[in-house]
Amino acid sequence: MINAATAKTAKAQIELFGTALDTFRLDVGRYPTSQEGLAALMQKPAGADRWDGPYLKKDLPADPWGKPYQFLNPGLHGEIDVFSYGADGVPGGEGFDADIGNWSL
Repeated sequence: MINAATAKTAKAQIELFGTALDTFRLDVGRYPTSQEGLAALMQKPAGADRWDGPYLKKDLPADPWGKPYQFLNPGLHGEIDVFSYGADGVPGGEGFDADIGNWSL
């Protein structure tokens, strides 16, 4: 049960990032670059003149396993990818080790 709740928490956080990223895009005119990453939701990136953040109410959380969330722009599964590598912290895997991303919500 704990593992299912942990995966559910990761999915909820990823959805929250998606909303914040969409707001960032509306303000700035683009999503953050992969290099800027999710930190762009909390701190104004260079050249983002219309940035009106921070876009999250609290500090950028780690995933439920204590590892940083991953962000790619362009994404491999869509325009942007926001994901956790799951319990094992490495790409791929099955069950609770499976990656959890915005493409699978």
